[in-house]
Amino acid sequence: MAGSVGVAFLVAAGLFVGAPGSDAIAQAKGPAPLDLGPDAAAVPWKRYAGWPDRDMARFNTLAKLASPPPPKEPRKISGPIDGDAENGAKLVADRNRGGSCLACHVMGPAGGADLPGNVGPDLSEIGNAGREDEWLFNYVLDARVYNAETVMPPWGSHGLFNDDEIRDIVAFLKTLKSPAVYKTELDDPMKRAAPVEKRENLDPIENPGMWAVDRGEELFKKAGGSGAACSTCHTDAKTAFKTWAASMPKWEPRLNKVLGIEEFITRHARTTTGARMTMETDDNRSMAVYLRFIANGAPIQIDTSAEAKAAIERGKALSSRKVGQLNFACTDCHGISANHWIRGQWLGELKGQTDHFPTWRTSLQAIWDIRQRFQWCQVNIRADELPPDAKEYGDLELYLTSQSEGLKLSVPGIRH
Repeated sequence: MAGSVGVAFLVAAGLFVGAPGSDAIAQAKGPAPLDLGPDAAAVPWKRYAGWPDRDMARFNTLAKLASPPPPKEPRKISGPIDGDAENGAKLVADRNRGGSCLACHVMGPAGGADLPGNVGPDLSEIGNAGREDEWLFNYVLDARVYNAETVMPPWGSHGLFNDDEIRDIVAFLKTLKSPAVYKTELDDPMKRAAPVEKRENLDPIENPGMWAVDRGEELFKKAGGSGAACSTCHTDAKTAFKTWAASMPKWEPRLNKVLGIEEFITRHARTTTGARMTMETDDNRSMAVYLRFIANGAPIQIDTSAEAKAAIERGKALSSRKVGQLNFACTDCHGISANHWIRGQWLGELKGQTDHFPTWRTSLQAIWDIRQRFQWCQVNIRADELPPDAKEYGDLELYLTSQSEGLKLSVPGIRH
């Protein structure tokens, strides 16, 4: 399909794509055609099978504010607290209560094993600190009454523990008067070595996620409902998309939001090839991996338009928003608490969070894109997640990508 006849067909079919680095035919027209319909994700959005199905509508999400305000003053407690210390020891280790207190604290006999974290202070000798029972009670109830910026969840105010349970926890804390004794050096979060990823993520023997590159290439050449394929316009994918993925996400004025690669694939395919590649399906992820794989080694370049800069600022604000029953923000884990252990998981910095996505999750034997990672973070802190094409996720993705500007793409990644 060459010459004026071929160009006329492509114009009529709306198959021109003005992607950076695209071939001569594609450069004949400007912005890539997009289906501007309302949804690029499944409607209605349903949480994945196997994910907790708790309804956290009464707490903040990235789209709305709903959580109850912190207390204005500490609750008054008359007399000493006489709770059940034995039950308190069980409660602080209860992983059904938001991961347990041991996720962040070493706690003497309760924390001398099972990989306690070190995001919070070591409480093994809190019983010697001279803290009043009222202070201990209120710090567990809602630590914001003493420290507005605390990363400690409001265990009582958000209904994770009731008053009697908090009294039992206080009784246990008062018994902690000796340094923790660890069975192995690995159990000590202060001596536990930070993880170093040594696997070759682009080696198909080491990274099963590489199958998506081959699948993506097949999809690129496969005709959709219109009879056209991606390769109809982009005859040489490796030339057409040599650096394109490194410039995404970017502001899309036709949608009035930030557009990521996964949503681009859905909307562009629907209006050109007729292929249905809904976000967070295997085909969508495979194509997203393939397009990024082509651009591997290209440094991340951020959209510098005024609208994109405004979106980055919104994303930055969202990264600091406390959400969910546990009242965590992105920056609580990847800012304030970065380079620490939360239980047996290492908390990385904001920089370097996007350059390897989509990534193969060895613990799940599946590929996750960055939007699914956002969703799980929220579900994990007991917040209601948003559909993957939510505008808030676009702002957040662009902000996080801006923190990795200059880093080179290396997709698919491989992580636990």
